[in-house]
Amino acid sequence: MVEISAFQHQMSALLSRADCPAMAWVGALDCELSSDGRGPVSDMPSVFIKTYGCQMNERDSEAVAAQLVAKGYTLAASEAAADVVLLNTCSVRDAAEQKAIGKMQNLAADLRRNRPNLVLGFMGCMAQSRGQELIDKLPDVDLVIGTQKFHRTAEYLDDLFADRRKKVCDIGSEAGSEATIKEHILAGSGSRKSVTAFVSIMQGCNQHCTFCIVPFTRGEERSRTIEDIVAECRELVAGGVREVTLLGQIVTSYGKREIGAKDGKSAFVQLLEAVSEVEGLDRIRFTSPHPKGYGDDLVEAYGRLPKLCESAHIPAQSGSNEMLKLMHRGYTRERFTGIAGKLRQVRPNIGVTTDIIVGFPGESEAHFQETMSLLDEVRFDNAYVFKYSKRKDTPAATMPDQVPQEIIEDRHTRLLARVNEISVAKYQSFTGQHVQILVEGPSRRNASRLEGRTRCNKIVVFEGSSRHRAQLMDLKITRSSLCTLYGDPAIVNME
Repeated sequence: MVEISAFQHQMSALLSRADCPAMAWVGALDCELSSDGRGPVSDMPSVFIKTYGCQMNERDSEAVAAQLVAKGYTLAASEAAADVVLLNTCSVRDAAEQKAIGKMQNLAADLRRNRPNLVLGFMGCMAQSRGQELIDKLPDVDLVIGTQKFHRTAEYLDDLFADRRKKVCDIGSEAGSEATIKEHILAGSGSRKSVTAFVSIMQGCNQHCTFCIVPFTRGEERSRTIEDIVAECRELVAGGVREVTLLGQIVTSYGKREIGAKDGKSAFVQLLEAVSEVEGLDRIRFTSPHPKGYGDDLVEAYGRLPKLCESAHIPAQSGSNEMLKLMHRGYTRERFTGIAGKLRQVRPNIGVTTDIIVGFPGESEAHFQETMSLLDEVRFDNAYVFKYSKRKDTPAATMPDQVPQEIIEDRHTRLLARVNEISVAKYQSFTGQHVQILVEGPSRRNASRLEGRTRCNKIVVFEGSSRHRAQLMDLKITRSSLCTLYGDPAIVNME
């Protein structure tokens, strides 16, 4: 779990889509509180947003916060200082849902007792899947907002504070909602100003993997226009952003229905070309794709678009064709390894990461060993290993041969050990190399040092000053750890 401030936004090292857990918070600087401790002296209420889940959720929370600020709300520095606390939730695993529910129960017990006018609400995927049930089971909850209704948050809060409504639950679909998440919080200066930003290019998923609830919580795929996305990127660059990460549940499915292929290029590659034309933008990343989206046009784009970083997070989920079929992934192991090989032909130094699920229903030790051998064959820079979690209303939840939890735990441990072994070797291979990084700001572990990322998405920490922020810098790597490189710009300058 990581926490990320909306005002000191740093790219999460977790690169998967909804399969990958993270936690972020959107807050503000300390504010003057009224005498009763209920919030800031400002006439408008203050809001604190806590986020569970993927980068899509992080981006949604940021947009909601920005929309609320535009409506006159303020952002609280903590739950205790807020008039409104919203939890943006994840439904990928039961543990994520239980964590959010437990958090809400604690908020109700700790804060509502002394502040009866505090507004508590759920947003996001769990809100979408559970809806009115959350209000029925947790009577202290005032607001439940689904995944296509984020842009109505301010409207519903206004209604609650004006007593026009006692409770609000809106999980309905809404045409055009994919184009409503545009706002960013880029306020501030110096190290507190964003250098990187997420750009949501689409909503929904049509893949229907048998383990995943996302198509039910996010709906069908709906894509924004290229022009709209490019305009957002230009606005971000004008605010100081140097790198954007394009987001989608399956980002490579962008525009299949709305735009289609042209001159042998998928809609997604057309978008990459258009974003590459934005002046002042140095780098482009995207997450999370699907192996089915890696056509030759996308592989070729890595070789001809200089701003497209040589980094690819491609969820494999399993090394067993039998498991992949049961998961309804739509590709084979051979297809997956072929993609990795083609990418490395075009960009030999490309960083390739993945997601893997252990303990999927029916997974035998032989199937598991096929996944272990996939690690050795592809040699991923990193892999995010997840223990299968049964999700209500997904086909996998009722499949036979559910794997016992103790076996899942054992396989998770063994697979993670091999992932780390390969990753350590990968990182050690950078020692002595020169790399280019985009300096994002202070290191998250030591604010006296700076950090940035290589084009292949490795975090690099080095000694520097605030003047280096937002610069592209060349460093020489002097040492490495499990998931961090350490560099020295002085050595480069002396050579």
